[in-house]
Amino acid sequence: MRIVVMGVTGCGKTTVGSRLADSIGADFQDGDDLHPPANVFKMAGGEALTDKDREPWLDAVGAWLAARESGVIACSALKRAYRDRLRDAAEGIFFLHLAAPISAITRRVEQRSATTDHFAGSDLLASQYAALEPLQGDEDGFTIDVNKCDPAQAVAFARQVIA
Repeated sequence: MRIVVMGVTGCGKTTVGSRLADSIGADFQDGDDLHPPANVFKMAGGEALTDKDREPWLDAVGAWLAARESGVIACSALKRAYRDRLRDAAEGIFFLHLAAPISAITRRVEQRSATTDHFAGSDLLASQYAALEPLQGDEDGFTIDVNKCDPAQAVAFARQVIA
C-alpha cells in the first residue's frame, strides 16, 4: 500500500506518517526532504510556492512512491491536480488528509518554530489554506480532524481506515 499523509504545514504529516509507517512495517519518507533547494529557500523566506515550483518536487514524490510496493510519505498534496500527478506516477495511492482549523494549525506551527528550525512558518498558512482542495468523493482517501485527536489516536484511526 502507498499512503500519502497530506495537509497544510504543521498539521502533523511527518509525525503521523512516520508512526503509521512504523506500525505497518512500511518505508517512510518526509516529502520536505525531496524539495529542491530553491523551493526550501523560497519557503524559508515566507514565499509560497507556485504550481511550477512544485512540479519537480511532485515528480520526486511520485518517483519515491512508484519505487516501492509499500510506503508512507508526508506530502502536502494540497490540490487535486497535485494528487492526480502523484496517481499518474504510482498506482494504488491512499490519501490520508490531516485537517484542522487554521487557528489550531497556526498555534502548532508557532510552537514548532520555537523549538525547531523548520523552514515552513506560519506565514505560509494563509496561502496553503487558500490552495487546499479537500479530498473529493472519487479520491481514495480519508480525512482526520487532528484538532480532535493526538498523533497516536490519528495513527490508530488511520490503521482502521486502511485495514
